[in-house]
Amino acid sequence: MKESSFKLPDGRILTWYECGEGRPLVLLHGWAMSAAVFNEMAESLAVDFRLLIPDLPGHGKSSPAAENDLAVISVDLACWLAAVERSPVTLAGWSLGGMLALQIAYQKLLPIDRLILVGTTPRFTLDDDWAFGLPAGQVHALARNLKRRFEPTLADFFALAFSGEDISPARLREIRNFAVKRSPIPDREAALGLLDLLARQDQREILSAIKLPVLVLHGDQDQIAPLAAGQYLSEKLPDGQLVKFSGIGHAPFLSQPQVTAEKIREFC
Repeated sequence: MKESSFKLPDGRILTWYECGEGRPLVLLHGWAMSAAVFNEMAESLAVDFRLLIPDLPGHGKSSPAAENDLAVISVDLACWLAAVERSPVTLAGWSLGGMLALQIAYQKLLPIDRLILVGTTPRFTLDDDWAFGLPAGQVHALARNLKRRFEPTLADFFALAFSGEDISPARLREIRNFAVKRSPIPDREAALGLLDLLARQDQREILSAIKLPVLVLHGDQDQIAPLAAGQYLSEKLPDGQLVKFSGIGHAPFLSQPQVTAEKIREFC
């Protein structure tokens, strides 16, 4: 993939990657990862799409965000994308990337023709009226462990994405090699700040205003964003549809890249 850098108005750098030809498809990665996580699936999708894949602020080679807020980061992404693509785009996001995709669509920052949400939840943590998230104590423990043992804790969280799956150690090593080891680790303060953002974010009230076709791709073994969160999205979005991956965890595009790519092609 071709690597490029975009200078934001305040001088910060957003690094992004491009490959393929065809209708524009933007891929937004998850927390503590980078654009490299899409390398494998991109090989298949590049046949039909012009792929635009940024390192989110504070991840990969991109500068940290001015503020760890979905609306602020969405403006950065819209500024970059408006400069590199003028046609309406399909916006696909995984986990935190999916939350950003929802925010960009809600704010109407860009011409978007459809959304794809992978392993996405409108609320990351449990609440009195939300039973489909992680306990606040678990998120606080994650933050504490990040401060003590940053890289090992990131590795443990990455492994959690495959919990409940029948996946071989050799395949996990293969995924780590292209999705994790080929990119710089995230900025420590950015990772902690975005984890705090995830702990308090709630997007349930914006869903009814997103009147676009939305494909929700979700594994039924997801231990980070339970399947029920994906089902909720597909029901509350005005034009949402759910595709469930049986026996798959938080990252269907890593566990079943060819199947995920085919579902995206069918939807588009």
